[in-house]
Amino acid sequence: QVQLVESGGGLVQAGGSLRLDCAASGRTSSRFALGWFRQAPGKKRESVAAISWTGVSTYYSDSVTGRFTISTGIAENTAYLRMNDLKTEDTGVYYCAAGDVASDRSSPIADQDQYAYWGQGSQSTVSS
Repeated sequence: QVQLVESGGGLVQAGGSLRLDCAASGRTSSRFALGWFRQAPGKKRESVAAISWTGVSTYYSDSVTGRFTISTGIAENTAYLRMNDLKTEDTGVYYCAAGDVASDRSSPIADQDQYAYWGQGSQSTVSS
């Protein structure tokens, strides 16, 4: 079993910054692809950013490109999402996801159906 715990987030004014942390524990893998997703009120969950298990390749949705940065930590199976220049439309519950991938899969994964493990979610609210 794998557990993912998100932390960070909170309330910030538009234009501000937040950082989300994700720590995986349990039966983790050295080949975990990691991703961040969010769900705004009344909307479906969407992909925000993803990073390959090598930590080399990243993906960002069009709405956050240039403002958000996904990274992995020195400790294995930790991930961060740095969110700058936040907008009110960035408000939502942010989820960390992880999934074991084949060693030859070097690309990040934006498809949420390919992730086996999910955190409980962390609320981030951007006020105008």
